[in-house]
Amino acid sequence: MDEPRPALILGSTSPYRRELLERLRQPFSVIRPDVDETPADGEAPDALAMRLALAKARAAAATARTQHADAIVIGSDQVADLDGQPLGKPGTHERATQQLQQMRGRTVRFHTAVSVLRPSTGFERTLMATVTARFRPLQDEEIARYLAAEQPYDCAGSAKAEALGITLLEAIESDDPTALIGLPLIRTCALLREAGLPLP
Repeated sequence: MDEPRPALILGSTSPYRRELLERLRQPFSVIRPDVDETPADGEAPDALAMRLALAKARAAAATARTQHADAIVIGSDQVADLDGQPLGKPGTHERATQQLQQMRGRTVRFHTAVSVLRPSTGFERTLMATVTARFRPLQDEEIARYLAAEQPYDCAGSAKAEALGITLLEAIESDDPTALIGLPLIRTCALLREAGLPLP
């Protein structure tokens, strides 16, 4: 007799991560992780992404513990990296404009970390996918048109590459293509299998 499948929980309220996880055709629930995303002094962007992904997974797992004793929990975080400095979600039109002006003609690395936990077995692992994106030498008018159309104020570095943001770029390099959208599915699948969830 097959063992019951563990509950799958996404520790994120990001609609982009939710849409990506739906591609795996596994039922899952969503828990908002209560995590302070403020970088520590001098914290490198990739270290920040790794720390926050794990913190989000742990926070969601703690919330889910009473209802789902054998849950597998996913946490993820993305940090844009310009010359070693983290670029977060802009939040406002003015900040998004500043970010894109900083990035024009430059290469930006997007670090997307994913953590998978299964507290009942002690499984806990985090992997990183880094996407290198080369931005075109954008004109102010192009930035203004893009922001008016896309309003990517909840996206790290203001770059919503799965939509109109692709027009801002000259090239993208990655071995896990969905990482730029917010969840590296190749690495996520590897971790889910390790945690005991058969895929496909």
